[in-house]
Amino acid sequence: MSEQDEFLGSVAAIGRRHGVLPEQVTEVAGGVANRGFGLGGALFLRVARPGFEDDLRKESGVIPVARSAGVLTPAIVEYDERRALIDAPYVVMERVDGIEPTEVPVGLAEQLARLHGAERTDLPGVPQDDSRDPWQTVDELAERGYLDLGTAKWLSDWFTRLADRFDRNEPKVLIHGDVAAHNLLAGPDGELRALIDWGDAAYAPRAMDFAKLPLEHVAAILPDYIRRLPTSGTGRSTPQEEEVAAAALWFHLHWGLGKLTANPWPGQRHWTAPRASRILALLRFFTGNPPAPWSTLT
Repeated sequence: MSEQDEFLGSVAAIGRRHGVLPEQVTEVAGGVANRGFGLGGALFLRVARPGFEDDLRKESGVIPVARSAGVLTPAIVEYDERRALIDAPYVVMERVDGIEPTEVPVGLAEQLARLHGAERTDLPGVPQDDSRDPWQTVDELAERGYLDLGTAKWLSDWFTRLADRFDRNEPKVLIHGDVAAHNLLAGPDGELRALIDWGDAAYAPRAMDFAKLPLEHVAAILPDYIRRLPTSGTGRSTPQEEEVAAAALWFHLHWGLGKLTANPWPGQRHWTAPRASRILALLRFFTGNPPAPWSTLT
C-alpha cells in the first residue's frame, strides 16, 4: 500500500468514526496548512500538514473563544492529536456551505467587532504580535537601493504623522490574523456565513485585522465596525474611526514596503501576493477620492 493510500485509508477511518461512509469522503483542493475533506454534508475534516501542527492546536483553543463572543465560525466536533488513527493532528468541524466573496460580505464589520471585544484569556500558542519599526524598514530599503533618499524621508515623515493619529500602546485584542476573501464564506445574498482558518490568530492591535482587506473594503466597513464595538465590560475605551483608519493604513503601508524585496510568487490568488500589489493598491485608493477620515491621512 502506498503512503497516499494509507493516508486516505486513515481519513476514511476518521469518517467512519463520525458515521460517514468512505464514499461520502471528498477531498477539497487547496489549503496551505491543512488538507481538507468533506465528511458527508454536515462535517469537515482538516488534517495538519507537516510543520503546521501548532497552528491546528492553536485553532482548537481559539475557536471556542471566538464562538463564545458570538463570532460566526464552525464549531469543533473533535480535535485529536494522539496520532492513533492518522499520523497527524486533525480536527473535525461542522460544515458551513458558502462561497468566497468577491466583495466585502455583509456582516463582516459586526463579526470583527465581536471578536475584538472578546474577553482576554490565556490561550496556549496564541502569540502577542509586536510589529517591526517601520522607520527601520524604510532605512533598510534606502540602504539597499530600493528607495532614493528623498522618498525615504517622505515615507518616514508619513509614518511619523500617522503615529500621531492613533495610540500605538493600545491594549492588544484577539484578532483572526488573516481576514481575507479565501477565509470568508458568504451566501448567495452576500451575507457572511463564517470566518474560517484561525491559524494566524494572535493578540495584536485591532487594526492588524484590516491589513489583508483592500483599503476600499476597510473604508466601507469601518464606520459600522466602530458602531458595533462593545462600550462596556471590556475595560477598553472605544476607539474613534480616525484612529483605526490611521492604524490600518500604517499596516498597509508598512507591509507593502516590506514586500518590495520579496521574490515573485506567481499563481497565487490573494491580492497581496505580488510584491508591488499593496503599494499600487494604496496609489489606487488615494487617487480615487477616499472619504474622510482617509482623505486626511496622507
